[in-house]
Amino acid sequence: MVGAVALAVARRFRSPLVVVCQDVFPETAQKLGRLTNPLAVGVLRRIVRSYLRRADRVVSIGDTMSARLVAKGAAPERVVVIPNWVDPDEITPRPADNPWSREHALEGRFVVMHSGNVGHAQDLETLVRAGALLRDLERLVIVIVGFGARHAAVQELAGQVGADNVRFLPYQPRNLLPELLSSADVHYVGLARGLAGYVVPSRVNGILAAGRPLIVAADLESETARVAGEAGCGIVVAPGDPGAVAEAIRRAYAGELELAAMGAAGRRWVEEHRAREDAVALYARLLDELAGTRARHR
Repeated sequence: MVGAVALAVARRFRSPLVVVCQDVFPETAQKLGRLTNPLAVGVLRRIVRSYLRRADRVVSIGDTMSARLVAKGAAPERVVVIPNWVDPDEITPRPADNPWSREHALEGRFVVMHSGNVGHAQDLETLVRAGALLRDLERLVIVIVGFGARHAAVQELAGQVGADNVRFLPYQPRNLLPELLSSADVHYVGLARGLAGYVVPSRVNGILAAGRPLIVAADLESETARVAGEAGCGIVVAPGDPGAVAEAIRRAYAGELELAAMGAAGRRWVEEHRAREDAVALYARLLDELAGTRARHR
């Protein structure tokens, strides 16, 4: 709704309007089954379309998302991709055996981690079911750090399927993020089927800055799957398939995947493509361009 308000304000003051899209609605809510009323969907589609068509610039955070926004009515020549960023000097690779991992008794274990929102889009049910298939791996522990709308349901599922190798921890202080992310041998990044381009898990930037590899369970056209392939920082499996996720974890556990090399490749990729100063420079250029256009019109 904020885009509609911004459009009214921009018209009132004859100012350029820049819309920055982090997620694409109402399609995200619709595909997750959170919004089913056809009337509400139709109204929201028209509202979003109205400001996407009239915005001077629409910023998306990925190429697949750009295609989604153009399909919703944004003019292709006005869509700009500026990915979200990370400060690689703030999040740096640390040893897996660090104060945070020791505090949570993770030293000597093989750690698969999800850190972030525990919501509908992350498909953590698949990770928990995969954990139940891997109970024979003695050193394996799956750590889910965070909270969200599906936290209680995912925790309950772990008990139902006997995934006693899954631990749940609350959100941690931000200053502990480098140690937290570095405590994992590999990170799970799930995205529910059909959400490619509608949701972009930007927490991937922090994982790669920490020099850790990915197991991506998402559609191949998703931004995260593309990054894993382009950077060589992880492997991609089909979303919603506990067997495929379990097999990927089993291979990583057995040493069949070059996890250290993948993590190092991800760190290099982040430094080259997701540094904060690069994204800020792109925003500055965009705003300078619009300010110059406005001045010429006056």
